Amino acid sequence: MDKIDVILCQLLLANSRLSYRKLAEKLDLSVTAIHNRIQSLIELGIIRKFTAKPSIYAQNAIHIFIYGNSKTNSIRDLSPKLQKHGSIYWLAVGGGNFLYLGAYLKNIAELEPLARFVKENAEMPEPTVGITFSPIPPFLRNVKVDSKLCELDYKIIRSLKDDSRKATSVIAQELGVSAKTVSRRLTRMINNYLIELSIEWYPDASNDIISAFHIHLKPDANPNTPDVIIQKYYPNTLFYWGFSNIPNEYIFFVWTPTSKELKDIRDKIEQEPTIQSVAPNIIYTGYVLKSWRDEIP
Repeated sequence: MDKIDVILCQLLLANSRLSYRKLAEKLDLSVTAIHNRIQSLIELGIIRKFTAKPSIYAQNAIHIFIYGNSKTNSIRDLSPKLQKHGSIYWLAVGGGNFLYLGAYLKNIAELEPLARFVKENAEMPEPTVGITFSPIPPFLRNVKVDSKLCELDYKIIRSLKDDSRKATSVIAQELGVSAKTVSRRLTRMINNYLIELSIEWYPDASNDIISAFHIHLKPDANPNTPDVIIQKYYPNTLFYWGFSNIPNEYIFFVWTPTSKELKDIRDKIEQEPTIQSVAPNIIYTGYVLKSWRDEIP
């Protein structure tokens, strides 16, 4: 992937229904070029599915991020084992059997059983369990959702579940309603952050390097430091998670085409005045798992 591919994937992660024309305008490319790039990303297995599901706001879900060393001898058997829990939706494997897991909980009472499950099944004796600020970009935080999903909304989401770029006319034909009705309901869901339109993204299918940067801020650091860093080093800095229960600790996911660029970015971030420490870990592979959120529609 080049930087344009990375930005394109980020745009689709945020809204997988963006038209080729809108994507072309954002990236200053032709519609044909955008179409060809997306097809190439699909053929390479980097984009594997265009997805839709009710948003975490619509479900009042709590996002949990767990990481730590695993003693397992078989990483290959780990993903089906973890999927049985029903809340874990994502697994990434870094150097030294260091695991990163994402999970959605329906309520905070499920947190302790989840931690016990991970300890036992991921063979992770000392997991770090973080309650994240949000699993989506900073500009969507603290959004107040004042509307609910109706039965038709759920039917539309179900229709888009495995193909979120499906035409409104096709959805309308499936559901026996007008295309205008589908378009109106979709616009409402998007504007109220009631629907999550994204992609199943496997950057490890490319020859590029994805790393998890464990960044610890100085005690007196400006709370906006993570947002400043992600904007300053974008598109190499893809996204980050911060934790309400672990002050000044952040996990940034960083893309680089070469090891040299990885070292350069690490050195530059380390020199930022508000940074106390930076510890990168290269991600070797990742898995998208089915969770209870996928069954809602």
